[in-house]
Amino acid sequence: MARGFDTDAAHAHLVRRDRRLATWMRRIGPIAADPRWRARFDPVDALARAILFQQLSGKAASTIVGRVETAIGSRRLHADTLATVDDAGLRACGVSGNKARALRDLAAREAAGEIPTLRQMARMGEEAIIAALVPTRGIGRWTVEMMLMFRLGRPDVLPLDDLGIRKGAQVVDGLDALPTPRELAERGERWGPYRTYASFYLWRIADARAANAAPTPRSQE
Repeated sequence: MARGFDTDAAHAHLVRRDRRLATWMRRIGPIAADPRWRARFDPVDALARAILFQQLSGKAASTIVGRVETAIGSRRLHADTLATVDDAGLRACGVSGNKARALRDLAAREAAGEIPTLRQMARMGEEAIIAALVPTRGIGRWTVEMMLMFRLGRPDVLPLDDLGIRKGAQVVDGLDALPTPRELAERGERWGPYRTYASFYLWRIADARAANAAPTPRSQE
């Protein structure tokens, strides 16, 4: 399965299928394909970085990641490199106990062959990838969905529990309250098979309504 999708086709489909969303799409303009869909990508490294970024500002998390890279002597976060530093060393880098345990669990699962490789993921459906990764400590469905959208370029992912997505849908439909995940799932039926591209717009719409000059980081760097 190729990484990425035809954003022109996705744009045309959504404009044709959803008049309300189309109004916002014209206002925002086309959203180009994410260059990360073509970039080299290591799932284990990306998941490790996602764990380190959780519940921290981008700047603070980047500082901690840099310290960990220095401690392990590599920019590659994997079972073999993480094994070169003990838990005390991770804590000295600013890694919390919970995150250290999550990194150890990820490393152990990688060593046991439980984390699919990029080549294996290419032959797997979205739900199969989610099912394979969420047993890892510290990795939830949302984290995997971000990987599917921003790194694997899967075209039809709609993160139902994402607050930004729900806020964007609220703005599009002029709702008094946020749509529930179930309501959002029903609303998103008309966006398939390009629900990922619709999500990109819903995030932009939510940011625009909040007058947020800097887009909220949602992927794993």
